[in-house]
Amino acid sequence: MARSPPVILNFRRTFALLIVLVVVPSAGLSGFGVVAIINERAAVEKRLESAWRGTLESLSSELPQALDSARLEEEAGSLRLVLSDGRTVSEPDGTFHVEGGRVHTSDPQLQEALTAVLPEAGALPTKPTVFSLATGSRALLVAAERRGNEVRGVRLSVRALEQLVAEWVDPRAVSGEPVLFSLQGIPREVNEGGLMGKLVSEVAQARASALGPVGLAERVLSPPLQDFRLVVLPTGEDPVARASTRNRVLYGVLLGLFYLTLTFGVVYTGRALYREAQLSRMKTDFVSLVSHELRTPLTSIRMFIETLALGRLKDPAQMQEVLTLLTRETERLSIFIERVLDWARIEGGRKVYQLAPLPVSEVVEAAVAAFRAQRLEGGVDLKVEVADGLPTLDVDKDAVAGALLNLLQNAYKYSGPEDRRITLTARRGGKFVDLSVEDNGVGIAPKERKRIFERFYRVDNLLTRRTEGSGLGLAIARRIVEAHGGRIGVHSEPGRGSRFTIHLPVGKA
Repeated sequence: MARSPPVILNFRRTFALLIVLVVVPSAGLSGFGVVAIINERAAVEKRLESAWRGTLESLSSELPQALDSARLEEEAGSLRLVLSDGRTVSEPDGTFHVEGGRVHTSDPQLQEALTAVLPEAGALPTKPTVFSLATGSRALLVAAERRGNEVRGVRLSVRALEQLVAEWVDPRAVSGEPVLFSLQGIPREVNEGGLMGKLVSEVAQARASALGPVGLAERVLSPPLQDFRLVVLPTGEDPVARASTRNRVLYGVLLGLFYLTLTFGVVYTGRALYREAQLSRMKTDFVSLVSHELRTPLTSIRMFIETLALGRLKDPAQMQEVLTLLTRETERLSIFIERVLDWARIEGGRKVYQLAPLPVSEVVEAAVAAFRAQRLEGGVDLKVEVADGLPTLDVDKDAVAGALLNLLQNAYKYSGPEDRRITLTARRGGKFVDLSVEDNGVGIAPKERKRIFERFYRVDNLLTRRTEGSGLGLAIARRIVEAHGGRIGVHSEPGRGSRFTIHLPVGKA
């Protein structure tokens, strides 16, 4: 008993080390998982941008080339820009002309943008040229040509150019997402109005970015259209949000499964460590118990032998009584040693059973005969009831009789000394033959019934502490019965006795 506390302390130290070794790596893994979840949207955006990068680079160079081959045509007093395929890509009311340092147009934005570049208008070539203009926070696309001292041109339709670009690309071949192409002006910083004006401009740009559609990818167009960018916008559900949500759910499920498995593993390992600690303590108690059980009969035997050797007994009746006690103590010692050896053989897998078809009555008679031979002092009312017509059992007679003997011995030890009543019955129960041993003893508490068949385990009460035993009898009986293809059960109520039943299958085990 003095070694029990170190066993428990070792268990606690080992379990604490296990928790530390499990919690630290799992916390690091969880941290990496959380970081991955946080950065998931950025990773998805980068992946989609990479998928569209090549297409946007190609379009940013193809669009200026297509516009470079366009021509200006005059119709009903207004200009229009016509591509080589006959498509018109200009605004109907976006015509302008510059003459004598003045801009003539009905579009106020176009008026403002052209006024800002009047000094450079004279450098325009005589063929149609497409370029971009920035005015304030907006950008325009215009086509113009110079004829002598006059410059004329037209404002381009952004919608017509977007449709043109959409016809050049099959979005399904890139990412499989429904998208549209948008030409958007590049935001420019506005320095007017001092610090307050700049702050208002930045707030407006941030609000537009937050409320507007989120682009999958974008590319600034090649000069002279450098004030515009080509943006790929999703038309349905945001694929970035969908992919991020899906991946986050997947990460969450995987982390949940990881922690569930981790918790199960820690609990299972903790229980195994605790059971091993208990088993170690029970083994220590068993060694102490074996030492005590061996010392008691050996002390009695030595005392009786010394008495006989010294010749103190002259009466033949007294000598016969001493010899009877010597025989009983020797049998008790042999039975105890044989039980320990049986358990060692069963645990080591060296136990061999000699099966043979036997009548039930023969097995019962062997157990009862061994029980009566051990209880010479009597004091027990034993009833044996064997039903007629029971089938034969294919069993090892000595092993099954020994298991039944263990039940009879327990019934004797844990019954009241004043009125011991034991009933042994054998009857048919379906495909089994039931061998039951019932007593009128102290009974077994419900919480103890599941553990009484464990090795070295004994119910801790006043009666068991005063009764000899190794805690192996029921464990050996269960192993023997299970080796014959049967099972053993118990029905007990505290204060009303117990009934142990061995169920053996009919025919071959």
